[in-house]
Amino acid sequence: MGILIDSALPAGVFCRWGRPGKPFTQRLNLLVCVPKRQTERISNGYTDSALVPFQDVRAMTEDIGRILKAWPYEPENSIRKVIDSNGSEKIQVRVDQGAFQGILQMELDGRPDGRQPHNQNFVLDHHKDHLHRHISEQGTESGFNLSQEICQELFDESRQIYERYVFLLQIQDYDRVIRDTERNMEMFRFINRYAEREEDKQNLEKWWPYILRIHAIARVMITTQNADYESGIRIIQDTLQKIEGLEEVDAEEFGFEKQRSVKALRELTEELEGKRPLSQVEKLKQDLLRAIEKEEFERAAELRDRILEIEARQ
Repeated sequence: MGILIDSALPAGVFCRWGRPGKPFTQRLNLLVCVPKRQTERISNGYTDSALVPFQDVRAMTEDIGRILKAWPYEPENSIRKVIDSNGSEKIQVRVDQGAFQGILQMELDGRPDGRQPHNQNFVLDHHKDHLHRHISEQGTESGFNLSQEICQELFDESRQIYERYVFLLQIQDYDRVIRDTERNMEMFRFINRYAEREEDKQNLEKWWPYILRIHAIARVMITTQNADYESGIRIIQDTLQKIEGLEEVDAEEFGFEKQRSVKALRELTEELEGKRPLSQVEKLKQDLLRAIEKEEFERAAELRDRILEIEARQ
């Protein structure tokens, strides 16, 4: 994932590499231009290396003004998919930070930042391979564990994937949301099982209600695209059971996300119920109520018999 930032640069401005500090931009590669003597934290990053004369930074000769003008910042139209020269899809996010205008870019497949740590597509894959080798050599998983340093590496990758599926959900790329939430759930289980420190084991557990909800919503949206509301409702009911059956985690986020997720999924169920066509039995039950209200008891008896007959066959 990378960022291009473009701004009018006054004389005496120098460039240095910065590291982002806010959650969404934590993993962005950020080239920050600052006044020569400015060393404090700026924008969403902080500077952490020696100043480099502006004229020596070749990247800054590639003006992105034309791209920015062709895509003016609009809050309701700030995310798009693009395809690079190799045919790979990427997400771009248009940002406006006052004087600084830019575009964030994220890979849609593989790691969001496009890197291949340990010559693998994901850090998780690398450490899963270590586990498999350990089992092959020792005949057991006993003795395999994840150090604090390794866990932090996995946490960082998990955050990147989270940041991506949040945006994928906004642009309705539901298949990739399912893929990314499933990868992060695998990450949760892997760390909880093998981390050396109890603190690391529990670090991601508080997010289970949230990730189960997002995973379910993506699956439900796919079913509703095909007007399959019954399947969508079943997915929600199954997810609600999973969330309500989660083992309690001593973290404020867990309780909040559990309550919020249950509420959101129940509201989604009501929405789907309103859109779902009535089944034959449901229509007959409505007819039965109307017959009773009109005191058409003979017809009500016939309807009741038909309902019982259909239900007996199901």
